[in-house]
Amino acid sequence: MHATLYHERFRRFTNEVTVYPVSCEKLAAGRSDMEWLDAVLAGGARIVQLRDKVADARTLYAKALAFREKTRAAGALFIVNDRLDIALLSEADGVHLGNDDLPAEAVRRYAPNLIIGVSCNTEEQAATAEARGASYFNIGPLFPTQTKEEAREYVGIEAIQRFSARSPLPFTVMGGINLDHVPQLIAAGARRIAVVTALSQAPDIAAATRQWIAAIRDGIANKETR
Repeated sequence: MHATLYHERFRRFTNEVTVYPVSCEKLAAGRSDMEWLDAVLAGGARIVQLRDKVADARTLYAKALAFREKTRAAGALFIVNDRLDIALLSEADGVHLGNDDLPAEAVRRYAPNLIIGVSCNTEEQAATAEARGASYFNIGPLFPTQTKEEAREYVGIEAIQRFSARSPLPFTVMGGINLDHVPQLIAAGARRIAVVTALSQAPDIAAATRQWIAAIRDGIANKETR
């Protein structure tokens, strides 16, 4: 492992990330992933995830290269959903793996420099995340969500304390979250909130990104001063 590269990526994830925008072109009110990317970066996002389940490999690779160029210029971390090959070829900072994707332990052996996120729908998955090679884990879906149409069970806000107690790793939360939920999520221990439609369907994505960042930072500051 190139310790300096990995630890710098992990440091930035831990210290800089508040809102964690995840792309979904079909839910972006007619706007392209590139338009969405420009807007969330203009709004100050410190991380973005490219999530595209329908593009062919060449199209996804070209899109990832463009994401990498723009995120690098903005000083933001770049994560690819699912696709280790695309993450490596585009020089992304990391990859996020669902429960049906490649096993995190295998990815960690092959790609020691990447931030690896894993989705956790149960406490047991959270408890094993670190041993499986993850850098962070995601708790969710918290609520019903348009991006997980097959999901039938939602873990709820109360899962944040239960899941996070099982692992020392930093975590994100995701799934049907809107801005009104932020105070509850912060109170429960969340510090990094991943969102899709809350940003992709906003009339002004850049302004909404700034609003989310401010809400999370204010929530954390208020909790720490109590």
